Amino acid sequence: MQRARLSTLGSVVTKRTAVVAATAAAVVLGGLLVTTTAAQSSPVTAAVTPAAASAATSGGLKIAYYDQWSIYQNAYYPKNVDAQANNLDYLIYDFENIDPSNLSCFEATKASNPDPGGETDPNAGDGAGDQFADYQKSFGSDISVDGTADAFGMPIVGNFHQLQELKKKHPNLKVVLSLGGWSYSKYFSDVAATDASRKKFVSSCIDMFIKGNIPASGGYGGPGTAAGIFDGFDIDWEYPGSTTGHLGNHVSPNDTANYTALMAEFRGELDALGGKHYSLSAALPGGQDKIAKIQTDKIGQYMDFADAMTYDMHGAWDATGPTNFQDPLYSSPNDPSGVIPPGTEKYTIDSVIKAYTAGDTPYGIPGGFPANKLTLGIPFYYRGWTGVPAGSNHGLYQSATGPSPGHTLSGNVPGVAMYKELSGLVDNSADTFWDPATQSSWFYDGTNFYAGSSPQSIKARTDYIHCNGLAGAMMFSLYDQDPGSTLFNAVSNGLAASTSGCTGPPPTSPTTPTTPTSGTTPTTPTTPTTPSTTPTTPSGGSCSAAAWNAATAYSGGAVVSYNGHTWTAKWWTQGEAPSTGGTGVWVDNGACAQSTSTAPPGTCTAAAWNAATAYVGNSVVSYGGHKWTAKWWTQGDTPGGAQAVWADNGAC
Repeated sequence: MQRARLSTLGSVVTKRTAVVAATAAAVVLGGLLVTTTAAQSSPVTAAVTPAAASAATSGGLKIAYYDQWSIYQNAYYPKNVDAQANNLDYLIYDFENIDPSNLSCFEATKASNPDPGGETDPNAGDGAGDQFADYQKSFGSDISVDGTADAFGMPIVGNFHQLQELKKKHPNLKVVLSLGGWSYSKYFSDVAATDASRKKFVSSCIDMFIKGNIPASGGYGGPGTAAGIFDGFDIDWEYPGSTTGHLGNHVSPNDTANYTALMAEFRGELDALGGKHYSLSAALPGGQDKIAKIQTDKIGQYMDFADAMTYDMHGAWDATGPTNFQDPLYSSPNDPSGVIPPGTEKYTIDSVIKAYTAGDTPYGIPGGFPANKLTLGIPFYYRGWTGVPAGSNHGLYQSATGPSPGHTLSGNVPGVAMYKELSGLVDNSADTFWDPATQSSWFYDGTNFYAGSSPQSIKARTDYIHCNGLAGAMMFSLYDQDPGSTLFNAVSNGLAASTSGCTGPPPTSPTTPTTPTSGTTPTTPTTPTTPSTTPTTPSGGSCSAAAWNAATAYSGGAVVSYNGHTWTAKWWTQGEAPSTGGTGVWVDNGACAQSTSTAPPGTCTAAAWNAATAYVGNSVVSYGGHKWTAKWWTQGDTPGGAQAVWADNGAC
């Protein structure tokens, strides 16, 4: 496994890379040089039904990637997912490629050309694929999901058959096929260019991976042999309209609109299959420079969920540093990195999420992506440097002599390591450090510096998911975790746990150096456990707050009325009726003096809109004599404003 990078104007624009790793007997190395220039035309808007299945609104959606190449040097098989499958909603199998010769989905057995940095060979992924891993590799009883060895004469074997077995054991698990990735995004611009090319591509993918008509090869495959394995598609185009993807990717100024049209085409053709709902999702870029190239206000209607790639924001592509976090939740005044042109912001998870949901004017991002369909990406691997002096803060924001040494299981790529490869470092409390400003962890042994996830940083991110009404978390990838599933369990437990206060980013004025954590056990988050501002209690004691609704997701500070009392939520909650028991999420503000009376005509009984309050989708407020309902997460957007986040329910 290799994750490549690309640096532009001092700002990281890197995301996941798929490099097919295979045995010499299974693949033929070499390049297929194909230059395809498809005519670009104006997109044709497809008339389709929006995604029929509503995304989870509990903040508990758990999504993880299973890498095609996991079965090689890492010996991580679908069997290893068995113990975690009951705690997963979606398993995304990555990646399949686009055939450069006819711009369709295809299967092949050919490794990507060696391209360690992801920048040296523009044709590295042309014609590459690994049908050997997909459906030709035989699994013995010791590594199979059901404990049974693959037998002669089976229609398919390989990962595909193991996914079949995994679904039999876990019928609620959805398995989705991912198309593209860092190495295989070169021809997305071409397949999305016209109505005809979109239809051809989408229908070819459905025929091959939904209907299961994979090509017969190596004694396996053929019509219908892979039917029923995949429950939908995940589109990982890195990146529409942007030159910051893999060297040689085709890019067009029409990509922005064509990407929306491609998603619409997938949604329409999947719906036309009937019989069941097939999911459609996407891996969405992190960084406002790339987000600005997609229509955040339009694509969400076609998706069941989308995964924001909120990582790889810093790494050892800046070989001499300064060291930095690969996934800072918030900004720090000590961060020496530059801003993302042409605006004034730096890379942070918070700025990425807000750009999708609320928009970002300096970058021309309209926002409007439903928060309850958006997941936050959590990396299970680390970015590192070596030759790092301690400086004043245990190696953070210091110079380096180069990328950290490569590790075998990570493909010997400098600057990258898995959790299991760093267990001696990340499990040592003396080498583990925490930054309260960015809510992020790093690991430093006096020479080597690594940035990435810890149970403490994951808890901060699952709290953020709850507080901002997001769908849940995406984990990339299961391949990278340790045998004890430390990080996976931290994500699962964090999403299931309550959140002690939603107050936004920590203060940014202090510049006190961060300190190491006291041990490997996550410490209590540094955010206050009560709302930063006291909610306004309705005057006169009357129940003017909106009635509590079991289907509504409330963020910290939300005020409701229930059983003649007003109540304030201390943190994110949904489905828990206000009471002084339970998890203690609700604070009783006392009885309403007029709790049983009927409000006079024209009285707005919903709580007044407050610019400082964070509202999740379906929150109801009153403003300007009207009642308004939030379509998605919002804060500071005036009802009736240009962002169109509020639906006008009419005059009170």
